[in-house]
This record gives sequence, C-alpha cells and structure tokens, in this order.
Amino acid sequence: MSHPFLIIAALVLLIRLGLWLNKHRTAPTSRGVPAPGLVPRAELVEVGSEPSDPVAQAALDAARAGNWRPAAAYLSDGDGDWNTRYSRLDPFGDLAATDDTWLLRWREEQPDNPEAAQVQTDALVKRAWEIRTSQYASQVTREQAMGFHQVLQEAAEVSYEAVRLAPAGDPNAWVMQQPIAMGQGWSHERYRALWSEIVAREPHHYGAHAAALQYWCEKWRGSHELMHEFVDKAIAGAPTGSLLTVLKLRAYWEQVLRDESAAPLYRSAEYTAALDAALADLEAADPAHPGIVPARGWIAHGLIENGRPAQALNLFRRMGREIAGPWLYYGNPAAVFDAARTKAARAAA
Repeated sequence: MSHPFLIIAALVLLIRLGLWLNKHRTAPTSRGVPAPGLVPRAELVEVGSEPSDPVAQAALDAARAGNWRPAAAYLSDGDGDWNTRYSRLDPFGDLAATDDTWLLRWREEQPDNPEAAQVQTDALVKRAWEIRTSQYASQVTREQAMGFHQVLQEAAEVSYEAVRLAPAGDPNAWVMQQPIAMGQGWSHERYRALWSEIVAREPHHYGAHAAALQYWCEKWRGSHELMHEFVDKAIAGAPTGSLLTVLKLRAYWEQVLRDESAAPLYRSAEYTAALDAALADLEAADPAHPGIVPARGWIAHGLIENGRPAQALNLFRRMGREIAGPWLYYGNPAAVFDAARTKAARAAA
C-alpha cells in the first residue's frame, strides 16, 4: 500500500499541474497566436517608422529619388496646425541624416525656405547623436564626443537660420533647438528664454512639452522636483484633449527609471489620479492628434503598472501595428511590447 504522505504529495502535484494547464490554456497568446484584434508580433513596427499618410510616403519616395518638391509642398501644408507640421518633419529629418542630397538641392534652390532649414536642423541633430551613440558618457570615446559636439554646433548654426526664416507664429524652429540645448548643456536661464519663445507662439505644443520634460528630468539638466514642477504647470493650463496630461505618466516613469525604489509610486493615489486624468484627456482628444498613439502607449503602460491590465487591452488594439510608450526604450521593443499585450489579454480573458 502506498504511504499516505506520497498520496497527498501526488494529489498536490496534480492540482498544481491542473492549475498550470488551465492558466496556459486560457492565455490568448500561449501558442504564439495573438488575442483577437491584436496584430502578430512579427508585424509590429515602432511608431513613426512607417508613415501612415500616403502623401507623406510619396514625398519621401520622391526625396530619395532626388526630387525635393513634394516634400516642400507636404511640409508647408496646414497653416496654424503647428503640432501636426512639427510631427511631419521627423521622417524627412531621418532621411536627410543618412542622405541629404535632395535636401541640399532644396536649400540651394530655395535658400529662404523655413521648412528646409528646420529639416536640416533635425537631420544634423540626429547625425550628431548617431556619432555619439546612446551609451553613457563614461562609455563614449573622445573621438565620438568631439564629433558629436562638432556636428551639434553645425545644427545650432542652422537652427539660428531657421529661427530667422520662420514665419510669424511658427514655433517649430525654436522647438528644434531643444535637443541642441540638452546636448550643449544650456543653462536653466537660457533654456527658459528658449521656452518662452516656443509657448509665446504655441502654448500647448505636444512635441515641445515632451522634449522639455527631458531637459528638466534628472538624467539631463534638471531634477525630479523641477521635472514635476514643469509638468504640473503645463497640465494646469492645458485644454482638455491636448494630451499634455500624459506628461505626468512620463515624469513618473523617468523618476522610477532613476530610482527603482520609487516603483510603488505606480500604485499610489497620485499616480492613479494622473492616469485617470490622462484617460479622460485621451477620450477628448482629436483622433488626428499627432501624439495620440504615443499617448495610448504611455496610458496602456500606466494601466498595467497600476494593476489594471485588462483596461489596457483596447488601447493595444487601437495602436494596431505601432509600438509606442516606454517600450521603445528597451533593447527589443517588440518583445517587451508583446509581453505587455499578452498580460493585458490574459487579464481580460
């Protein structure tokens, strides 16, 4: 006869095995098949890497072929919508950072074109960071540091020209100076003067605020206190639907990133309130807002960290193929993003 202890042990193992099988049988992605409404992991792309606008794609294709005119027409479209016009510059800056033949021809034929000067500023900034790499300062070689500062100074010179050429009301030439300010270590006084130029033209510029948060965070030129002070002031004066409430979630993420002991903040009443405010802001935002996909990403991450993963599933569905939010900062964005989607799908099952 079997020993009673062995029988009990066998029953415990069977129960545990049954629980494990049940958990993995109900997991929507347990066999690599995504939950309904989620695209397969192999189809995921980083937000902004593929223009969703066919006009933008056609302009990029033309630029690659040496024809700058479609880009000029596309980038000058949308009077007064400075958020959208700013977001349109990014893929052209990416292209010019690796091949600026078309851009140099554009600048030669239209030397006073403000969008061309802004694209060139962006391209030089990106080229400078490509030289430096994303390594910590202690891991950057002397040659890399010298090249970085040399090209960044070239970007600064072009940015001053872009400011001179900018039409009245256009904040984007000043917005383009923000990464230069961070890289060159502008003082708080000088940065605040730059910021005043931006908000005088567009007080709720989404891209400008996202960049300013980086300047004021501890890893750059500020501190946790200065970062939260900036964010709270920005949110207090922002209209519903501006998506600036998402800055608070990003600020908490920056804080936890620097101090892992701060992780309990994600379950605090303050974070929960910030998350709920961001959800309401997202609901009121224009679907065409250039920051809406990043906002969904940050809010989805916040819901998971706040212990509400099931609520994030619909946001992941609406994001489609695009990876956005803090997952972009990981070595393998698709893997960590997919793991987060899986957690949300399991919680909602």
